[in-house]
Parts: sequence; C-alpha cells; structure tokens
Amino acid sequence: MQAFAECVSLRLMRHAARNNTGRYVSRLTSGTLAVIMAGGRGERLKALTQHRCKPATPFGGEFRIIDFVLSNCVNSGIRQIAVLTQYKSQSLIQHIQRGWSYLRGELGEFVELIPAQQQIGAHWYRGTADSVFQNLDFIRSHNPTHVLILAGDHIYKMDYGPMIAYHDECEAAVTVGVVDVPIERANEFGIMTTDDTNRVLKFAEKPQKPDPILGQENLARASMGIYVITMERLEKLLADDAANAASNHDFGRNIIPPAIASLRVFAYPFQDVETRAQNYWRDVGNVDALYEANMELVALNPELNIYDHQWPIWTYQPQQPPAKFVLDEEGRRGMAVNSMVAGGCIVSGAYVKQSLLSNNVRIEDGSVIESSVLLPGVTIGRRCKITRCILDENCVIPDGLNIGQDLSVDGKHFFVTKRGVVLVTPDMLRARAAAAKSAPPAEGALPAEGARPAEGARPA
Repeated sequence: MQAFAECVSLRLMRHAARNNTGRYVSRLTSGTLAVIMAGGRGERLKALTQHRCKPATPFGGEFRIIDFVLSNCVNSGIRQIAVLTQYKSQSLIQHIQRGWSYLRGELGEFVELIPAQQQIGAHWYRGTADSVFQNLDFIRSHNPTHVLILAGDHIYKMDYGPMIAYHDECEAAVTVGVVDVPIERANEFGIMTTDDTNRVLKFAEKPQKPDPILGQENLARASMGIYVITMERLEKLLADDAANAASNHDFGRNIIPPAIASLRVFAYPFQDVETRAQNYWRDVGNVDALYEANMELVALNPELNIYDHQWPIWTYQPQQPPAKFVLDEEGRRGMAVNSMVAGGCIVSGAYVKQSLLSNNVRIEDGSVIESSVLLPGVTIGRRCKITRCILDENCVIPDGLNIGQDLSVDGKHFFVTKRGVVLVTPDMLRARAAAAKSAPPAEGALPAEGARPAEGARPA
C-alpha cells in the first residue's frame, strides 16, 4: 500500500506540472532559502583555478559557471540565496557584487555572500556539510520552510519548484536531485540505488561496480548535488554529523547514507515532465569536460539553449561595443564560421572556425583559430594557429606561435589533457618566454614578442 501511495503521489506531481503552463512558482519556492556551496578548490580544472575558484570560471562567452545556478534560483521564484565561499573567492565575490545586487532587500530578497569565518572553532569549512552547519544561525534567522542545498559548479537549467513540491508530496525527509548517466561513467559520480517509486535504498560514492537503474541496465542514477530538506530535519542531521569525529562532513558521504537507513529519502529525476527524456546537466569538473561543454554551445542545435527568453541566464556583463570583423583581402579576411563571438571582439584579417570567443578578444591577421575556447581578454598575434585549445583570461599569444599542432611540443610548456585539449594560461606563457630568453632560438622561429593591437581598433 505504501508503494502504491508513493506511485500515486508521483503521478499527481506530473499531472500538476503538466497542467501548469507557466513557471512552477508557489509559496513553496517563496518560502525556500537556497544555499549555494561555492567554496571548492576545483583542482581538477588544473591551472584554470590557480587564481580563481571553480564557480567563477568563465563559460559560454558571457557567463561564469555560478550564473546558471543563481539564474535557476531567481527564475524559480527563490529570492533568498546564500553563497558560501572559501578558496580564492575574490573574483567570485566581485562578479556577484557587480551582477547580482539587484534583488530588493526591502522585500526580503537577497544574494548573500558568506565567507568561511571559523564560526564554531579554529577550523575553516571541513566539507560541504560542515559549511552549512557553520552557517545554521544565518539560515535559521530567515525561518525558511525548506532549505535547498545546491552546488555552484554545474551547468544546467532547472525549475526547482517541481522538485520542492515533489518533496512535499512524497512526505520525504530528504529529496536528492539525480540524473541518469551511462553505466561506464558511473564511477565518476555519487550513485543512488532506487526502487520503482524512486525511494533511495543505497548511496555509493564513485563505485567501481555501480548499481544500474531498474529496467535500464546501461544507466545509473547520479546525484546532482541538489538536496531539499526542511529546516528542522537539516539541523538534526548536521548536528549529528558534527558530533562524529570520524566524519568527513560531506553531504554525499556522511549525511545521505545515515538518512537512507532511518528516513524517507527520495530521488527526483531531472527529466522532462512530458517525455521523461534526460534534461541537460554537465559537471564541468575537469578541463576536458569544460572544453566539451563550451564546444557544445557552438553546435547547430545545442542541447543547452542559452537563447531561451523564457529562462534567461542572468549575469554581469561589462559594457562592450559589438564584435568587429575587418579586412577583406585574400589571406587577410576577418571572418568567423560556425562560431560564437561575444561583444568587444575584433577579428582582424583572421579566420575563426568552430570556436567560442569570449568578450574583448583580439585576433591579428593571418591567424587561424579552430575548435578552441578563448576566455575574456585574450590577444592573438599575427600568423598564429590555435587548434583545440582553451586560452585563459588575458593570454597574449606572440606572433607566429602555433598551439595544438604538435602535442609533444605543447606538453613542454602547457597542460595537455588525455583527450588532446591544450590549456594555456598567462603564467605558462610567461614561463615559456623566460625559458626562451635563456636558450638559443629555434631555426626559423619568430621572436616571442607581444602581439600588436588589432587593425581597426581605436587606441585606448
């Protein structure tokens, strides 16, 4: 009977969602406080997080990674948002202050930046659960009916309203957002084993032998790092965890497994309500994943629609003039094909193909850019060839430098991934230039000098 009731509850949720023609905004979302965990080191992104935290990493030409979860909150009607920071947070703080300060405090709306403050002892955040535990006083002061725990480093668009309503309909103690992933990639995620009513039976962190979804042997159910829980239940679970000296104080490893054993924990599949197709969700946790997620946007019909006016991705954007393409001569024709080009870019007699150019990029004549991601402020000199690269913010590529043509050469100065993507940062370029000064120049090589301003650009 219990299983039957849970199935009926699930059908009622889908029925309600289908018959709601607008966004699922209700008293449930207006009474919810979102806590975004944005303090991780992001070490798997290598040098991209050497001077910034992962949520502050640029993405998609105009955005930062954290803009997606913040936009999901605002678009879902959740206007009370706490962002927990810790490591290398200056650029993240600056971005949120500039782009997310428009909520009305008089109406109880806010995006509150909360740094690690050693609230309960002489230690910083020891894990995701501890970061929330140390800020329970702040959360409690707003008296939310539900607390929505979110990771600040994933790319997706999601209305959190149906998930919160599903949590209430199931009378769940904890509800976990999940996505279906190929079974061969399941060892990269925390995997939920569920019954036919989506009740969670087991959780395993990056298992070597993951349990498949019932009836779908080629798929496993991965946690999205999204949790819905009532305030009272949250306090009890976190207090128990804090008292456990052996705990790693992590939501996935230390909060969810004990809850499964004694409480009603449900999985909320992140699927299209009508078709049950898997919705877009990307964990851009390493350089290859970040590159692929950016390149997907350049495709003809990308799965992630950032042009959706019904669900905009909000962000801070500097005031930039339109992109500019100059010169129209044989061998010196400024053009971009199958590419995305942000404002402030100047392509001067260069050829760009299947690439993503963030704002304020300059490319000089004779250069060829293919299948690459250029972050803001990149300058590329004359006669360069760049293929399958990520160029970090403010990189200056000297005249005549080729990257992505010979990975054995690139590996001496830059970071090359397992899939052959080359990551280049300003620090790497400076180290390469310093090494070149102490070595005789290679035969036929051009001097490693800074690129000159693009033709057609006005002087600063």
